[in-house]
Amino acid sequence: MERDPRIDAYIEEAGDFARPILIHLRAMVHAAVPGLGEDIKWRMPHFILNGKNLAGMAAFKAHCAFVIHGDGRQGMARDGEMGAYGKITSVEDLPPAAELQAKLVAAAAVIVSGEKKARPAPKPRVEIPMPEDLAQALSADPAAQAVFEGFAPSHRRDYLEWITQAKQPATRERRIAQTVEWVAQGKRRNWKYENC
Repeated sequence: MERDPRIDAYIEEAGDFARPILIHLRAMVHAAVPGLGEDIKWRMPHFILNGKNLAGMAAFKAHCAFVIHGDGRQGMARDGEMGAYGKITSVEDLPPAAELQAKLVAAAAVIVSGEKKARPAPKPRVEIPMPEDLAQALSADPAAQAVFEGFAPSHRRDYLEWITQAKQPATRERRIAQTVEWVAQGKRRNWKYENC
């Protein structure tokens, strides 16, 4: 096992309760899947196989956490499969080492095989009908109407949600006027944040 000195430092800086947990997890991961690399990602120790995250661990003020990445992140351990283990306050809070090692070996097999679990298709979003007052405002400015109609459905939806969620009629009127002004300039609803 090639040790990353940053992980040694991470463990050394962890709380007294956390050090034995992190040392145990590190040894168990390397015993289950020999030849793993180590890295710090998202400020947490991770174990790497073929350039992909296999597992990670973290120490917090009062507990530790351990996650098996890849296929295991889908169920987050709720389905009894691979996943995340949080609120670990002692080594005794962990499932048996053989159980965790079996899950690590299974996750490693997924990485080695290159298989990707198919994600379920996202649910289609309900179409927001064009409000009559917005349609009238856009028809009064043909250039704005042409730009609005040329926007991607998601960009049109951003404006439609913003307008239809107004609680006061005066707010709605201001938003419609602002929409026509921005759309005439070719601006999407969240244009202020696009170049941040």
